[in-house]
Amino acid sequence: MARPRKAKSATNTRAADRVRAVLYARVSTPEQEREGFSIPSQLKLLRDYAATNGIRIEGEYIDVETAKRTGRTNFDEMIRFLKRSGPVKTLLVEKTDRLYRNIRDWVTIDGLGVEIHLVKENTILSDGSRSSEKFMHGIKVLMAKNYIDNLSEETRKGMLEKAQQGIWPSFAPIGYLNVMGTNGKKIITVDPDLGPLVSRAFEWFSTGSYSLKELAAKVRKEGLVYRKSGKPIGVSTLHAILRNRIYTGAFEWLGKLYNGNHDALVTNDVWDNVQEVLDGRSASNV
Repeated sequence: MARPRKAKSATNTRAADRVRAVLYARVSTPEQEREGFSIPSQLKLLRDYAATNGIRIEGEYIDVETAKRTGRTNFDEMIRFLKRSGPVKTLLVEKTDRLYRNIRDWVTIDGLGVEIHLVKENTILSDGSRSSEKFMHGIKVLMAKNYIDNLSEETRKGMLEKAQQGIWPSFAPIGYLNVMGTNGKKIITVDPDLGPLVSRAFEWFSTGSYSLKELAAKVRKEGLVYRKSGKPIGVSTLHAILRNRIYTGAFEWLGKLYNGNHDALVTNDVWDNVQEVLDGRSASNV
């Protein structure tokens, strides 16, 4: 195992100024937050380490992943910064599984030629590290990937189990809200504000009197908006709504149809009429 860099004295400021770094912190599940991997605790650890070792932090990059948001925007931004910033060749991170999610991340970081400080693991890795150190680091990367793969597999399994119980296992579509059910599981219920508007949109379109563009303008005027942003919905979103079987009380998950426990916003007859109108217009455009 590589030895950590010794703390520099307060008088050695000239050498300290030459050590410039970025730090990276990440959490990906509520469980990790509870188990002490919280962003504030990671930042404190890394900032204290930098101060003790005379390292100047040039940038802090933080990613918080949830079931709704899994991208690592700031990881990608950090990579871009390190590629274009010649003087910054040091990366501080809590430990291996906070930095990498897959082998591609490892290859990307390795190609930058930066010195990686894995603070909790008391390890510093660089191009000059011994092959045995790099080998052990590779094992930890594979272990981190295995943990993530297993977590993803368990998440998919849990979502399938919910679908089999008639519970929509994902984020509520427009017209519904995610709430906690009496059994302790998240379910969807009708949005009192947007649900009735979705119902009317189906009814209006089933008459065949509106084009998608005309209906979009009509429902926007009535107040049908994206729940999070509050912006009026677009034509493509309206089309997706009209094609979504979930509004009938059933839903498709992984290619299979399930009877849902949630309240329907439209009848099967209305939904079928809407599909006929949509299919007829698609055929006429061929």
